[in-house]
Amino acid sequence: MNTDSSSSVTARTIGFFGALGIGVGAMVGGGILALAGVAFAVSGPSAILAFALNGLIAFITALSFAEMASANPQSGGTYTYAKKALSLQVAFGVGWIVWFASLVAAVLYALGFGAFAVFALQQIPSDGLGSILEFGMLPVLLALGAIGYFAFSLTRGSGDGGAVINIGKLAVFTVLIAGGLAVFVKTPFSQITQSLDPFFSDGFSGVIAAMGYTFIALQGFDLIGSAAGEIKTPEKIIPKAMMWTLAVGLLIYLPLLFLMSTVGVQPGESITELSKQDPETVLAVAAQNYLGAFGFWLVLVAGIFSMLSALQANLFAASRISLSMAKDRTLNHHLSNINKKFGTPVTSILVTCGIVGFLVLILPDLAAAGAASSLIFLITFALAHLIMILMRNRGYKESKTFRAPFFPGLPIVGIISCLGLAVFQAIVVPAAGIIAMIWLLIGAVLFVSFFVKKARAIEASEHALDPDLVRLRGLSPLVLLPISNPANAESMVFLANALAPPVIGRILLHSIVIPSTEKDDLEKRLLSSRDVTQYALRASFEAGLRPETLTTIAEHPWEEIERVIKIHNCSSLLMGLSNLNDFQTNQNLEKLVKHTKADVVVFRQPYSGWKITAAKKIFIPVAGFESHDPLRARVAASLWRTSQPEITFIQILPVNTPRETVEKNNLRLSRFAGRIIPGKTEVRILTSDDVASELITQAAGHDLVIMGLGKAGKNQKAFGHLALTLAEKTDTALIFISQK
Repeated sequence: MNTDSSSSVTARTIGFFGALGIGVGAMVGGGILALAGVAFAVSGPSAILAFALNGLIAFITALSFAEMASANPQSGGTYTYAKKALSLQVAFGVGWIVWFASLVAAVLYALGFGAFAVFALQQIPSDGLGSILEFGMLPVLLALGAIGYFAFSLTRGSGDGGAVINIGKLAVFTVLIAGGLAVFVKTPFSQITQSLDPFFSDGFSGVIAAMGYTFIALQGFDLIGSAAGEIKTPEKIIPKAMMWTLAVGLLIYLPLLFLMSTVGVQPGESITELSKQDPETVLAVAAQNYLGAFGFWLVLVAGIFSMLSALQANLFAASRISLSMAKDRTLNHHLSNINKKFGTPVTSILVTCGIVGFLVLILPDLAAAGAASSLIFLITFALAHLIMILMRNRGYKESKTFRAPFFPGLPIVGIISCLGLAVFQAIVVPAAGIIAMIWLLIGAVLFVSFFVKKARAIEASEHALDPDLVRLRGLSPLVLLPISNPANAESMVFLANALAPPVIGRILLHSIVIPSTEKDDLEKRLLSSRDVTQYALRASFEAGLRPETLTTIAEHPWEEIERVIKIHNCSSLLMGLSNLNDFQTNQNLEKLVKHTKADVVVFRQPYSGWKITAAKKIFIPVAGFESHDPLRARVAASLWRTSQPEITFIQILPVNTPRETVEKNNLRLSRFAGRIIPGKTEVRILTSDDVASELITQAAGHDLVIMGLGKAGKNQKAFGHLALTLAEKTDTALIFISQK
């Protein structure tokens, strides 16, 4: 059976206007309609300044997002960037909370749509609608209907933000602003200044409060990064779409807020008092004050359009975040399935919409949920700035993609600003922090219980296939390579190169000289050490490596190897042994595997002068999918990266194994193979009651066998019966791996 990981790749179908639609759909409308009243209530007309300052912070943040997204054009947004620069565990935490933020934002906009729709229906005189509108669950049912509609439409399209909805709501906001300007130019200047006095109703602290409550209204540009893997020419379109999203949002927000504060209030009234009386409908009332019933209905129409487009954009973004995490096995692999007909992640979309629908039914306190969403977005934005700094300092691949200016000053300002507002949210709305902590706790339990082992295999494979990822994470793995036999130096260096990626990884060639009281004997040993070191260095230079060398004098070589591993904090030990069945060698090797904290790779060369580059057919027996996945993935993927051999994964089950179990294991093995090798691999499930004989038979048809060792314990040996039998009765090259 052949597996090909390319089946999970989505096509790049979204252009500039589609990407802009995603950002504008999430940003424009819903946030300001829901939160403007709250902002005016706590800060008065200075809410205009609060939105402007939030816009400045959002602009700084968008620069960091644009740099990372254009340099790493993959779907997943902040999660994808965290995965490249931070550890697997931290990346999961970032992805989990970003996913939650989009889910909760979708809940808010779904219920917002339901509320606006019901409020609009209530304004229509009708005896027939009276009993229906009195039904308390009607907003929830309308919200669920909207979620169901988008669940259907998103599975059949690219989710480009809903062009019709976006155009409709932008047209409505344009009319509101144009109508307000027409009234503004006719309004006496004294009345304008009176409506803005006092500008700071609660001092500058009120401005800070308004910023904390309304920052989520500027969220939307980041969702473009969540769909980066589906955007055409991302290095050009993504930065442009993000900047234009913010520009469109602020060009609507700031004039509208100013007009609502001035011509939107009656003479002698203030927007502050109006907002305190009815914060949820203050914009509708203000529009009615200068445009009459027409303005009132325009706001309602804008609200319905805005809530729908923001709902669609957040559902789309949340589904792409879960898709990216599922590909890395930090979420269930079924979420990564791509529909062949539509090219969309149908399972991820349906699960996302299902969770949002469930939350719509159970969340009793939407205010706290909204505050939690804002809090989480601020934290992830601060993390995004930090990740961008790490990526820039560690270096990108050579490219001419977008770079944020004034580095590192601007991202540092962004970190301080986002964290400051997040702390405010946590203090003012403690429930927001509690909700966030509960979600993180759920995620931690799921990750540790179900995903972490499989995810580590993906991570190890990615490190091997993409050495640049190792560099971006600030890692520099050190492989210890004891050398004693010049005949296998070239293959050993090649394999060390597979374990330690070029430029990023480090190789330490270790030569051990056993002391002697005889002067001539010592001289010979020193010359032999020099010769084997020179031979290994020559092979290293020819392979493009720049290893370090270390020569030590010790009575007991095995103990010396253990000491060097500890002192130099080596991540891996690579040893070349010709006779694994020698009793003393086996005993020393067992002791080393048991005591050392490094991963151990043992290479048995079939004959003197054999080159590992000659291995065109590799056989990987897989007994289970847990203990050795990461190191096995790393070795296999590294060899594939360097020479693209034919790799076959084989699992041997007892003869009486039920057919259902065979089919299930075949599917699991296919997924495992597809996760760690990007090209085609062959997968076989064999049945035999004599595993050792079957292994020997299969090994005879291959050039190299990569086999995991058992866990060395008190009553258990790493080199068990199968490993020693394979070493004794085959002439095939062998690589045994033992992971700590």
